[in-house]
Amino acid sequence: MSTEKFIKSDIYKRCKDSTAALVFFIIGLIATISIRAIGVVANIVGEIGTKILWYIGVVGFLLFFIYKYNIEKRRRKIIFENAILEKISINSELEQKDKEVLGSLICSLISTKDAINYFVIFFTSAISLVIALLYDLGMIGG
Repeated sequence: MSTEKFIKSDIYKRCKDSTAALVFFIIGLIATISIRAIGVVANIVGEIGTKILWYIGVVGFLLFFIYKYNIEKRRRKIIFENAILEKISINSELEQKDKEVLGSLICSLISTKDAINYFVIFFTSAISLVIALLYDLGMIGG
């Protein structure tokens, strides 16, 4: 392995997600699947099952988006408190602390969990839409 590859992999190892990030990622996935499943399985699970899925989805989204909002709020606060934009715009020399702040911000932005979450939202939405249309058109289910 070349030195450059080692340095890059060592840098990315520092970008590990917290346990809280993993928990809220899972909550977001469960909420996404629950909401998308409503239209698909409503005829199978009945009214009570549909309501359970709806509550799981809505409560999950509520928790997930409160968490994501707080993350974004912290990012903005860090940027403003450390005058990162100003330092970059005037081409100022970045101190070690500034580099650590930028490194932390970049780590939070390159997480693959967001890409996975977006894919799951897209995929489950597309599948549930197709299945719901097939039910409504009488092509399946009866």
